Amino acid sequence: MNQDQEKNNYQEGAVLLFNKPLRWTSFDVVRKVRNATKAKIGHAGTLDPLATGLLICCTGKMTKKINEYQAQEKEYTGSFTLGAITPTFDLESEPEQPKDTSGIDEALLQATVARFLGEQQQLPPIHSAIKQNGKPIYHLARQGVEVKVEPRRVVIKGFELTKIEMPVVFFRVVCSTGTYIRSLANDFGAALGCGGYLSSLCRTRIGEFKLENALEVADFIESLKK
Repeated sequence: MNQDQEKNNYQEGAVLLFNKPLRWTSFDVVRKVRNATKAKIGHAGTLDPLATGLLICCTGKMTKKINEYQAQEKEYTGSFTLGAITPTFDLESEPEQPKDTSGIDEALLQATVARFLGEQQQLPPIHSAIKQNGKPIYHLARQGVEVKVEPRRVVIKGFELTKIEMPVVFFRVVCSTGTYIRSLANDFGAALGCGGYLSSLCRTRIGEFKLENALEVADFIESLKK
């Protein structure tokens, strides 16, 4: 297949899996792929700049599938750092309010994990892309404007600690759409009484789509030049 035929296929409609690089926004991926393919494109589920992992991009007529893919369950791996909080619930802002974690053992950690399994009401971060009066609330939060967010129903279908290296704990989470892992980190730290924030995050699955089948953005763009 030559370069023009391949671009035509993407313009017609395709589902592309990408591994979003660290510090890129999800829109950075969309923009680069759009520029390379000249196709109409959107993505199914935003990843924060400090997160990596699976980003589904749909082109052409397949953009109609975005809401369907976005609604599917997600799987993440990553780490929480305990003993402090941050305003953004991750490392986009500086840790503050340090607290001692020496009294926290594995039994307490595992008991706390169990408290977060199942259906619950989760408060999203005020530093998020949720819109208020037509503007993403993170813009308002950065300007010092008071932001009110409502709790939302989420389901944590699986939550396990895969490694403990205090004050860092590593995890795997399977959850419903709309779940903020940053909020889970903050809530987990609050439940332990020492605070916590998300220190790394990778999305490994959306429904049946897996990160192991994803492309690197740079490799994909390079392939269109051949």
